[in-house]
Amino acid sequence: MGLLLFIIGAIGWHVGMYGMFKKAGIEPWKALIPFYNTWLIVEKMHIRKIWFWLQLIPIAGQFITIWITIIFSMGFKKVSLPAHTAVVLFPFLYFPYLGFSQKEKWYGPESLKLYYKPASREWIDAGVFAVVAATLIRAFVFEAYVIPTESMEKTLLVNDFLFVSKMSYGPRVPQTPLSFPFVHNTMPFSLTTPSYIKEVQLPYKRLPALTEVKRNDAVVFNFPAGDTIINLPDFGSKITYYEVLRSQFKGNREALQAEYPILVHPMDKTDNYIKRCVGVPGDLIQVKNAELYVNNQSAYVSAGEQTEYIATTNGTGFPDEFLEQELGIDPVDTKQQFSQGPDRSTYVFNMTAAEAEKVRKQPNVVSLVKYVDTHAGFVFPNDEANYPWTIDNYGPVKIPKKGEPIPVNATTIELYRRLITVYEKNTLEEKDGKFIINGKEVTSYTPQLNYYWMMGDNRHRSQDSRFWGFVPETHIVGKASMIWFSWEKGPRWKRIFNMIK
Repeated sequence: MGLLLFIIGAIGWHVGMYGMFKKAGIEPWKALIPFYNTWLIVEKMHIRKIWFWLQLIPIAGQFITIWITIIFSMGFKKVSLPAHTAVVLFPFLYFPYLGFSQKEKWYGPESLKLYYKPASREWIDAGVFAVVAATLIRAFVFEAYVIPTESMEKTLLVNDFLFVSKMSYGPRVPQTPLSFPFVHNTMPFSLTTPSYIKEVQLPYKRLPALTEVKRNDAVVFNFPAGDTIINLPDFGSKITYYEVLRSQFKGNREALQAEYPILVHPMDKTDNYIKRCVGVPGDLIQVKNAELYVNNQSAYVSAGEQTEYIATTNGTGFPDEFLEQELGIDPVDTKQQFSQGPDRSTYVFNMTAAEAEKVRKQPNVVSLVKYVDTHAGFVFPNDEANYPWTIDNYGPVKIPKKGEPIPVNATTIELYRRLITVYEKNTLEEKDGKFIINGKEVTSYTPQLNYYWMMGDNRHRSQDSRFWGFVPETHIVGKASMIWFSWEKGPRWKRIFNMIK
């Protein structure tokens, strides 16, 4: 439903612009070309060219685009608050009206001189309105997101620019309403200065949804283990506070806080992550020999999902052309492929299942098997005595579901400790082998929220639920819907306007 509304909105916007361009004396077909259309608007309305380039800035630039379209509508003598509201909230309806209604005429930028307010004042008013309206759109309708890491490759690539639909799963009322506009949790040009005032906090509330979170959706969410961070550029969500607390300080919080600057984020201001939701409430998740199973069935494998394979050859290597064109690997990049042994016969490649089949068919390949990691002790719930799991042999673990009791005992407590105390804000005590929640001895607990299991498509390059556990419904931001731009030393044209599967 969210995707359908987006498509309808995009068509209506461009159809309307087609008619508006024609009335404005611009060749109407040019309205259909992204970015070129706003360049022509900037020229027509005598807006400084710098504003065209500023709209290319990720995230904030979209709101400049909205401001440019408001200025364009003013060329039709649309300067009232209701008109600007229609431009921002209903452009897919309002632009076709301006473009094709016989009642509406083009007057051009000179028409603004007829009003008692100078054109500069009109521009300022339009800019302020655009900021306010765009902030509401960002909070409740959709938000732009940039892929920062390789955890979802090759489904999503670094520097893919996405639209994230917040209406799909129901937009959240902002928990932290007082913040700097157009940024998430840090100020512009700073990696450590908070962009919000956390003294004002609202309770969790989600507006009606178009659909529920479904298994295999690409989901953007607030990083659950990012509520407390070491506030330094090399730490944050890259090396988590909890990881350092366990490995370096053996659980001694006072010692850690004495050595590092600590920042506690509100829930909605933890870093945004994007992963694939492989498990929904009530599902049974297990990884066996690097194969994911959901409810004891082989899980969905996306076309872009990749993992590491070990290729054994007869002693000969792979042609550079094959590595570059078929696997997308730079032959001189030792970070992506390496060989072992005196005869250089064993190679490790990170690749998709389709690419693995290409390698398997090479005449010099003797065998090809998935690499299986055997390092235990550093995955969720960090209780090796009871859960000696690895990233490639993990579980089984059942995802908690709202209203379904979970056992609370010495074996399970590390699985559910954070759920009980942090996500659902209960008190938990342990006395003489017994567990006391909110002052009452218990052997089970009934979750008040639904939980999800997230994993990256790049199985051996992803920090995901295998490392920090369940994602509560409170942390869900929205559904990744479409790639609207992509960049690597220039635009990746084939990826632009691709829907995310």
